[in-house]
Amino acid sequence: MVTWKNCIRVAVCGFALFLSIYYWDSVSAFLGTLIGAITPVLIGLSVAYVVNIIMSRYEKWYFPKSQKAFFVKTRRPICLIAALITLAAVFGLLIWLIVPELVECVRFLVSEIPPAIEKLLQTPWVARVLPKDWVAALTAIDWMEYFSKFVNLAGDGLSSAVSTVVAVVANVVSGVVTVFLSVVFSLYILFSKERLQRHFLRIGRGYLKDSWFQKIRHAIKTLDQCFHRYIVGQCTEAVILGVLCLIGMWIFRFPYATMISVLVGFTALIPVAGSYIGACVGAVMILTESPIKALLFLVFIVVLQQLEGNLIYPKVVGDSIGLPAFYVLAAITIGGALGGIVGMLLGVPITATVYRLVKENLRVREMEKQTPSTPDLPDML
Repeated sequence: MVTWKNCIRVAVCGFALFLSIYYWDSVSAFLGTLIGAITPVLIGLSVAYVVNIIMSRYEKWYFPKSQKAFFVKTRRPICLIAALITLAAVFGLLIWLIVPELVECVRFLVSEIPPAIEKLLQTPWVARVLPKDWVAALTAIDWMEYFSKFVNLAGDGLSSAVSTVVAVVANVVSGVVTVFLSVVFSLYILFSKERLQRHFLRIGRGYLKDSWFQKIRHAIKTLDQCFHRYIVGQCTEAVILGVLCLIGMWIFRFPYATMISVLVGFTALIPVAGSYIGACVGAVMILTESPIKALLFLVFIVVLQQLEGNLIYPKVVGDSIGLPAFYVLAAITIGGALGGIVGMLLGVPITATVYRLVKENLRVREMEKQTPSTPDLPDML
């Protein structure tokens, strides 16, 4: 319906769009400043959301039915401290299991690669594959000298990198301040999440139409459920993959089984491709023990990754958020192409939210039309 009010709204929106395009440089600079200003709040919200998953679980265990004043007052701070300690313990355990072995592996590689190359050139099958003059030329090379030059070159690059780091100390300090403010925001959010929720609900009811308020509230609730289940499912999948990797490495007697399995499970938090990152590091470590075992380990990881990517991941993560396997794989592929690792992490829960909202809306429309669904629709949705 055409009214003066609607015409004025369209004119104002069009004029605002024109100003945004014409003064895009100023608008983009303002948006960049605004995003930088609210970054601590956004990071604090993200940290609070993750910590709240653990804290809420602890609150269900900490005398949930007791109404005594002591338990009611201490439930939130004790459960929050327990959640923070849990996260710190998990990261500390990962660092303790991974870093020392990784450092030792690098030291071993630096001392053993040149002799290994010389020994490889002396094997009979190399002499049969390569021409004799090539073998003689390669054998005459002082591999230790060249490797030392490579290490020195890497050291020079590291020195230049250090000077660059020194030049951006101000940014580091700014980052530390941002992290500190983010932690403060997250703690405040966790301590007073019910009060903040009441504030936002009151604002929404006061300034939005009831129909729009209910739709937005339902969309946010659906998004929260999908993200919650996705995070839990992703962590569950990472644990399953790490355990399967550990069992397989024990069966095939691969070295560094515990450390590599922890690394593979941790990097599996990055959907689909994450475990390959841990596998590459693990293969380098096993290479210090045996090249054949390193090759067999890569074959084992490829098989395990195919099992995980096509069966375990869509089943565990897909079922946890109610998203079919096809849409899970599509969300990971498209999200990774658009936003890299962050896109892969956010693609699945966002797709699950859109999937549920569209599914609910379709059911409402079908009921309003009072017509049966098409035969293929239940299978797709």
